[in-house]
Amino acid sequence: MSPWFYPQQMGRVLLLAMEEILGREGMNSVLERAALTSLADHYPLPCSEKTFPFENISSLLQALEQAYGPVSGRGAALRIGRACFQHGLREYGPRTGGAEAAFRLLPLPRKIMAGARALADFFNQQSDQRVSVQESEEKLLWKIERCPLCWERRAPEPLCHLAVGLIQEALYWVSGGRYFDVKEMTCIARGESTCTLAIDPAPLS
Repeated sequence: MSPWFYPQQMGRVLLLAMEEILGREGMNSVLERAALTSLADHYPLPCSEKTFPFENISSLLQALEQAYGPVSGRGAALRIGRACFQHGLREYGPRTGGAEAAFRLLPLPRKIMAGARALADFFNQQSDQRVSVQESEEKLLWKIERCPLCWERRAPEPLCHLAVGLIQEALYWVSGGRYFDVKEMTCIARGESTCTLAIDPAPLS
């Protein structure tokens, strides 16, 4: 049993986002593969109690890959990550500070950095996930030091596609509709010390 948890509300956001992308039938198939059918009609409550274990999150994403295959599963995880951000805004928006006028008026480079740090702080404060943000060689590095997405998994390639989708959608929202290149460079599942996402702060469009 993992010693680390998301709050019930974050678990709820994840399941709602998965159902939005996969549909009810696809969602039930993933829950069955993950041995989490007890969640099918009992999504977590919208509360801050940290009782949704990291292994549930990792199992759901592993089951997603098994159900749809590596390529389609990766695409689905990216879309789920984007949907997670939108559901998270509805659940948590007022607590993040991203809608404050002072934030919205910042120049784009400062807004990207401030938004990344605010999101990292949010995860650090609300969950047992640990994130730091650094600048390096013209990239912004989002480092997940305790990662629920690939918890106790091993793979030759990075696995945290949901995080990539989440950050892409967050940047799209922060920038007012611009797209950014986000790539996972290192992954704990690959034996590396962090799951590191490299963000190009210059928008693609």
